[in-house]
Amino acid sequence: QVQLVESGGGLVQPGGSLRLACVASGDFFSIYSMRWYRQAPGKERELVARILGSGATKYADFAKGRFVISRDNAKKTVDLQMDSLKPEDTAVYYCNANRMENDYWGQGTQVTVSS
Repeated sequence: QVQLVESGGGLVQPGGSLRLACVASGDFFSIYSMRWYRQAPGKERELVARILGSGATKYADFAKGRFVISRDNAKKTVDLQMDSLKPEDTAVYYCNANRMENDYWGQGTQVTVSS
């Protein structure tokens, strides 16, 4: 069982930055694929970025060059650094831990990009 708690969301102006953090509890954190998803009002949840236990990363096209995902297996954390934020990045951001049939979600953190 893995429990995830996100933090770091908030209101930021266009062009600004935010750093989201996700803290996990439970065993074997390093074997999980850790992901950040987001869901904007009226839209489906979409993958933002994922990082494997090895550190290999993958990004959605909209996140490339602006967002960076990182993890610390010893601290059981995964972060999402978001730069050059745009109004269309406004969404609830969710942390996810996945391995085979095991899939865990955090409660989400709101990110609002507005002037």
